[in-house]
Amino acid sequence: MMLFLMDIWDAVRGFMAAGGDVLWLVALVLFLMWVMMLERYWYISFVVPKEHKAIVASWMARDERHSWYAQRIREAWVSQAKQDMNARMLIIKTLVAICPMIGLLGTVTGMISVFDVMATQGTSNARLMAAGISLATMPTLAGMVAALSGVFFSTRLDSKMKIRLERLKDKLPQH
Repeated sequence: MMLFLMDIWDAVRGFMAAGGDVLWLVALVLFLMWVMMLERYWYISFVVPKEHKAIVASWMARDERHSWYAQRIREAWVSQAKQDMNARMLIIKTLVAICPMIGLLGTVTGMISVFDVMATQGTSNARLMAAGISLATMPTLAGMVAALSGVFFSTRLDSKMKIRLERLKDKLPQH
């Protein structure tokens, strides 16, 4: 098992070395994005049902649920539940959008490296130029893959939130 983990670490280190320092920034943003998404999944799966159950119990315990005032209370509770579920979603979506931009930053820095090699060595040193091209393409690839994973899972998270909110509204009868 330890040998397997060491092989994985060597592969990751090799990938990071081929892609340059910008890949570490992509990895950091990806890590933050996934920590926040996992926290939201945990919150929606385990905390929200308890909170919604308490809201429904409070609503059903009310003697009067039909007046204008009671309906505003219902709307406020639903709005608060929606706000609580959407906490940090803007940050998650921003991190998803930033991933390809960081990848493009890697492309620019890698191409600068290629042009630097061409200026100092000429076009005859293909090995040095290939290293620069690797620095240019690897961060772009990593940024796109990170963004795609974030888009997919943040969309799933959004749909889970909408379903939970609709279930809450259904459990709070208006009349």
